[in-house]
Amino acid sequence: MRFAPGRLIMHRNVRHGRLGWVRAARVVSDDDRGLLLWVARNSPVAHEVTAAGLGMRAVPFAEWITSSYRLDQGRWNGPPVLKFLPTGAAHSVWWFRDAHGRFQNWYVNLEEPGVRWDDGAVAGVDMVDQDLDVVVHPDLSWEWKDEDEFVERLAFPGHYWVTDEKAVRAEGERVIRIAEAGEFPFDGTWCDFTPPPEWDVPDELPPGWDRPPVR
Repeated sequence: MRFAPGRLIMHRNVRHGRLGWVRAARVVSDDDRGLLLWVARNSPVAHEVTAAGLGMRAVPFAEWITSSYRLDQGRWNGPPVLKFLPTGAAHSVWWFRDAHGRFQNWYVNLEEPGVRWDDGAVAGVDMVDQDLDVVVHPDLSWEWKDEDEFVERLAFPGHYWVTDEKAVRAEGERVIRIAEAGEFPFDGTWCDFTPPPEWDVPDELPPGWDRPPVR
């Protein structure tokens, strides 16, 4: 399954069969290397919150897993983000920008390989975010991110969606070696990407954005 450039699709994170977050994104390219997505500023999004309206990071994980949930819709209020999902890889690479739209750093999001779906009027890719991440700076130095959250959640194996800590860390270390060598995609590719001017930002998520996860 390939997505045509310019198509609006849903990039979705799945947690134990529930939608954790959803982001509307435009397809930049889709080829043998992988899927490249653009999340524009103010793009419609949704994210899971507790009945009290708190996100997962706002409460201890022990409290989160005993809560009830709902999906709140909103807007991507930060700088635009470019996301690359390499074919078959257990990670994606995001290009973060500063408030002026200039490239700031890469962000390696460790995740299970995405699964695509296409219902015709709406389509997307579902993945399981494994929470541990790596920040890669322009000088190719790097640091782990969200390691405390990762360790906290691993203490609840009956509720956490990550089942193999070693595999997640090994994937991070593998990508770190690629980054240290300055190899693609950490070679300057797409750092100056500009979306086509005709790409609009939809007012809201399209009908079907919340269809059951494929994972």
